[in-house]
Amino acid sequence: MSSEIVFYTNPMSRGRVVRWMLEEVGRPYRTELLGFATSMKDPAYLAINPMGKVPAIVHGGTVVTEGAAICAYLADAFPEAGLAPAPGDPRRGPYYRWMFFAAGPLEAALTNRSLGFEVPAERKRMMGYGSVEDAVNTLDYAVTQSEFIAGDRFTAADVYVGSHIGWAMMFGTLEKRPSFEAYWNRISSRPAAIRAREIDDALVAQEQTKAASS
Repeated sequence: MSSEIVFYTNPMSRGRVVRWMLEEVGRPYRTELLGFATSMKDPAYLAINPMGKVPAIVHGGTVVTEGAAICAYLADAFPEAGLAPAPGDPRRGPYYRWMFFAAGPLEAALTNRSLGFEVPAERKRMMGYGSVEDAVNTLDYAVTQSEFIAGDRFTAADVYVGSHIGWAMMFGTLEKRPSFEAYWNRISSRPAAIRAREIDDALVAQEQTKAASS
């Protein structure tokens, strides 16, 4: 299988999470920038992701979409980066647990909060996250049990969970609890995180300059 990684993204999207993960992996990758409602909906890209959304990666002949899936895939595809506990390691459980908690209950809860959607009290058992308070308190628990989300070392789960925390605090959908700020500060200063932000911020600035001159 070809070792080339092609990364489909937009710098103002969840692709920023995957950009950080790719920088942590440290392998060369090629970026394909797509526009919302334009090239994301082109037949060529819909053949890769029928949802017409980013991020996505193609690694050789393998297509992976969905941010959490991409992070988990890259960690396993490049074990030399040390971004996932090995199978059989007891940290593998919390690694998966918290990554997919963020991808499922947490994201659903925070999205509904941002949209002003309130779950009727008698319907909370129908929701995977129960209530926003349950999801946020569970996240608080997750980031205070150890230095990193799955134990004593940084993993791909920190990229994914941490990105949700940093993004949500910035946009006000998650309160700035001391536990969240401390955890975010621990991981967001990593060199790969800084490189990823600089790359995407520069791309955003380029797009703004292009739009202003057109």
